Amino acid sequence: MATCPRGCAPAVRLCQKLNRLKTLEDDMMATSLKRCLSTLDLTLMGVGGMVGSGLYVLTGTVAKDTAGPAVIISFLFAGIASLLAAFCYAEFGARIPKTGSAYMFTYVSVGEIWAFLIGWNVILENMIGGAAVARAWSGYLDSIFNHTIQNFTETHIMKWNVPFLAHYPDLLAAGILVVASVFISFGVQVSSYLNHFFSIVSMGVIAFILVFGFVLAEPANWSQEQGGFAPYGMSGILAGSATCFYAFVGFDVIASSSEEAKNPQKAIPIATAVSLVLAATAYILVSTVLTLMVPWHTLDPNSALSDAFFRRGYSWAGIVVAVGSICAMNTVLLCNLFSLPRIVYAMAEDGLFFSIFAKVSPITKVPVTAILVFGIFMAILALIFDLEALVQFLSIGTLLAYTFVAASVIVLRFQPEKASSKETASTSPNPNAEPSPAPLESHTIAEDEELKQYESFSDKLQLVERQKAKEQRGVGQLKAYWEPYLDKLLSDFEPGEAVAFSVLMLIVSSVFLCAVAEFGQNLLQLPLWSFIMLLVIFSLAYITSLAFIWVHEPQKNNKTFQVPVVPLTPGASILLNVFLMMKLSFLTWIRFTVWIAIGLAVYFGYGIWHSKEGIRELQPKDMAARYVVLPSGSLVETVQSVQPDGQADASGHQVTTSPASTTEGTR
Repeated sequence: MATCPRGCAPAVRLCQKLNRLKTLEDDMMATSLKRCLSTLDLTLMGVGGMVGSGLYVLTGTVAKDTAGPAVIISFLFAGIASLLAAFCYAEFGARIPKTGSAYMFTYVSVGEIWAFLIGWNVILENMIGGAAVARAWSGYLDSIFNHTIQNFTETHIMKWNVPFLAHYPDLLAAGILVVASVFISFGVQVSSYLNHFFSIVSMGVIAFILVFGFVLAEPANWSQEQGGFAPYGMSGILAGSATCFYAFVGFDVIASSSEEAKNPQKAIPIATAVSLVLAATAYILVSTVLTLMVPWHTLDPNSALSDAFFRRGYSWAGIVVAVGSICAMNTVLLCNLFSLPRIVYAMAEDGLFFSIFAKVSPITKVPVTAILVFGIFMAILALIFDLEALVQFLSIGTLLAYTFVAASVIVLRFQPEKASSKETASTSPNPNAEPSPAPLESHTIAEDEELKQYESFSDKLQLVERQKAKEQRGVGQLKAYWEPYLDKLLSDFEPGEAVAFSVLMLIVSSVFLCAVAEFGQNLLQLPLWSFIMLLVIFSLAYITSLAFIWVHEPQKNNKTFQVPVVPLTPGASILLNVFLMMKLSFLTWIRFTVWIAIGLAVYFGYGIWHSKEGIRELQPKDMAARYVVLPSGSLVETVQSVQPDGQADASGHQVTTSPASTTEGTR
């Protein structure tokens, strides 16, 4: 900032505020919440968050309209793609066992404003997701009773015809959300027990569907007479994969629960992997059974499984399927109501959101205020909004969160670890320690120690090993092999800065590459030669960004789970997420922009002024003391501010004390 003109100094300070990182505590396991969740608890929460109404609705819809029996391949591709994002969440959940999920991960590695926007969008995603599931739950239950609830409400209570609003207030959906919020406010163990019950019933129903369905399977339904296995070709399989991808978005509830896990370093990666495999297996097997029971082109998209059993002469099986569907939707509802308040709590705990939501009940050890308030907000959405209007806005915040988490993995992997507060404190003197010698005496003593230290041959070997260790490249620096070629180009960057810049270029190139691939020939109507040229240019930019990241030294941490093949795995996740965002409707982007604008108003009106990181910056700097023995026998104490590397503090003063006096080492 010294080279910056006086007029731009406020802008530089503002940028520094917006991009400041969260400081983590030395004891990562310390929390005001209750650590009581086991690996099994987290696994069942992950399965419950992913295997919901999509198993009973999405399978039939994609099979009939998009992919045919090849929906099996679509779910396989979607599961692999989701695994890329799940790896990133698992690494952060194990490494930073704090609640907040994508918000927390972004705050630690990218910056405050980006973390707030991610958290702000995840809040909306969870509210809409919970409200949409509640309306689907209500509609499914109402259909069992021949729409008696809807007819009674429209006749005796209220009915309206307003765009984007439901035709009638869904009191049942709102009521189930309020009741579920009350149960969740009783504590994490109550939420876990409820999830266990509904998940076990749901998995029992899935087992029934698979066993009975394979008994009724007819391989002829995949024959050419019925259209074949992949009637829509590879394009239909890929389009189906994009839709099926959203069936797996519930695994982030595991990362949101990391602050309440007993052993998050092991439980989070295991629960994430196992739950994702179980969910993918369930989707693939149910899709197989469904398309083998009846011809795929005759499926009912609204109730494919129940209708399939009914058409095969087993209408009673539809009741079993209905029970499983309701239980599955209950698990998704619980996961949404579980994740949302914890993200709000994490933001409020950091000062970026209203502090009332940071209060934790001393009895239940959960953020009761956040649970009840946002449960009521979710109930209001379910009460008045139409299901289709809610679902249209879904997914964009999730994809954005996936993108930032993947980018955060790369940034943090190549970022040198900062000294903890304990290490900083160790530089402060101990008042009971012996005074340090004068500079000249200390230099002489150091030389004597060097002479004594390397008298023997074994000591010389130790010196050689120590010199080799010094020659090893630090984290975030160029690998030794590439230094002769790239050192001049990257010499001005601090360790980790070149990687952060490359990650930015990776995201930008992904956006342009996907935009050209999606809109180049249709919307933009580019000539073929320019379309291909742009694809090649942005593909090379993407690959070059990955290469620049790869030539730097990463962190080698064997204590917790790490994403394999970095930066390729998170880089592929970024590209996939951006591609799926490009497929969203224009109206979704308009709504997203409006929600972002509201979030920025909240952040600049409240968050930036109450941020705990900002308050920490305003606190007095630590004062460290150095002691020097004068020939007269007195002590001279020089007190200086402890500054980050590269900064000097001109304000220092000296205090002369007698040898018998005691001095405080840290002011």
